[in-house]
Amino acid sequence: MHSFDTINHDILMEILREKIHDERFLRLVRKLLEAGYLEEWKFTKTLSGSPQGGVISPLLSNIYLDRFDQWVTQVLVPAHTRGERRKVNVAYHRLSTRITRLRKRRKREGLRALIKQRRTLPSYDPHDPGYRRLHYIRYADDFLLGYAGPKEEAEEIKRTIKGWLHDNLKLNLSEEKTLITHARTEAARFLGYDIVSQHDDSCITNRRRNLNTNIGLRVPADVIAKQCARYTQRGIPVHRTELLADSDYTIISHYQQEYRGVVQYYLLAYNVSRLDWLHYVMEGSLLKTLAAKHRMTVRAIKAKYQATTTTAEGKTLRCLEARVARAGKPDLVAQFGGISLTRKPYATIDDRPQIWFNRRTELEKRLLAEECELCGSREHIEVHHIRKLADLDQQGRKEKPRWAKVMAARRRKTLVVCRDCHVNITHGRPTRQRPTE
Repeated sequence: MHSFDTINHDILMEILREKIHDERFLRLVRKLLEAGYLEEWKFTKTLSGSPQGGVISPLLSNIYLDRFDQWVTQVLVPAHTRGERRKVNVAYHRLSTRITRLRKRRKREGLRALIKQRRTLPSYDPHDPGYRRLHYIRYADDFLLGYAGPKEEAEEIKRTIKGWLHDNLKLNLSEEKTLITHARTEAARFLGYDIVSQHDDSCITNRRRNLNTNIGLRVPADVIAKQCARYTQRGIPVHRTELLADSDYTIISHYQQEYRGVVQYYLLAYNVSRLDWLHYVMEGSLLKTLAAKHRMTVRAIKAKYQATTTTAEGKTLRCLEARVARAGKPDLVAQFGGISLTRKPYATIDDRPQIWFNRRTELEKRLLAEECELCGSREHIEVHHIRKLADLDQQGRKEKPRWAKVMAARRRKTLVVCRDCHVNITHGRPTRQRPTE
C-alpha cells in the first residue's frame, strides 16, 4: 500500500487537531499540503497526498496511519489469535512412542529408518483449527501481516482491512502489491528483502530440526541483477565515462561507497554471500574505468592497486587500494572491497561517507602544489590551456607530443607547467622530462 499519494487532507487535519490546538500551525500545514506543484511549466493542484520528497512527508504518513496501527493491534490481531499452542501431531507421536520402546529394548533393527521417517513429519498439527496467530509490522506506508491459518481466512482479513481503510482513512489498497503468499513456497517482499519461512528436515542441531518454521531474510535475485546492470552492458562489465575526469582516489571511493551501501543493507540476509557476483561485476567496471583513464591494460591496473586488508573479524581479504600522501599527516586511503560477506543477524548500518568542506577547485590545488606536471620543476609556474580537448587531435601531427598525451589522459584542458616547458609547448619544441623518466 502506498499512502503518500492518497492522504485525505480533511482527515489528516482532523487527526492533527486531536493533539495540536495551534490554528496558525495547522493553517501552515494545510497550505503546505495544498501548495501544488509545477511539471513542465504547468501548475497542478494537490487535492490529496503529501509533498513528495518533503522532510515532513514520512512524519505525516505515520500520523495518518496511527489509527490503522491502533485498530490492527487492538481489534484485528486479538480477533484472529486463539489457542496457546498447536496440538501434537498424532502420526509423529506414534512414531516417537515406537522409537522410545525400541531404544528401551535395545533393538536397533529398523530404528534408524523410523527416526528418518519421523523427521519428515511435523511434530505439531499445522492444520489445528484451534490455533491461530496474526502478527503485524509497518514501516512508512508499507506493512506486512504474518498469519498462521488457512488461506480463506487470510483473504477475509485482507477484505476487512481494505474496507476499514476505505471507510475510515479514504485509502485504497494496491491490488498489485497487496498479495497473499505462502511463506513456505513463496517469498513476501518487504523493504527490499524476500521474507520466507525456512524449512529443511536435514538440518539437525542438537538432534532437533531447529531451522524449520524460522523466518529468513533473503537477498532477492532481481535486486542483484538490477544492481549489476548499472555497471554492465550486455552482461559484461564496462567503464563509467562520467568518472574518468576524477582522481583515482575519488573513483575507488565512489565505487566503495556504492558497494558498501548495498552490502551493509543486506547483511541480515542468510544468502548475503550471493553479493559476491556484484563485487565481481563492480570490480571489473572499476578496473576498466581506471584503465581507460590511464590508457593502460586492466591487468596492469590490477597489479598496481591490488592490496590486502584485515576485517574486524580478523579475516584477510583482497581489495583495490589507492593512497594520497599528505605532508605531516597520515595518508588518505581509499579501498574497494575488503568487506566480509558473512551474515550478521544484528548488523547495523555504519556507512559514513567521507565529506570534505573544501571550496578550492582542482586547478587551484594544482597551482598551490607549485610543481610542473611535465618536468617537476618548481620555478616560474604557469598554466597552459586549450579551448577544447578536440583540438588535441587537430594539431596536424602524426603523433601527439608528450604534453598533449598528458592532457588527453587526464581529460583536462589545463596543464600546470614551468615557464620553460610553456615556451617549448608554444613553439612546438620537445618539453623537458622528469629526472626519473
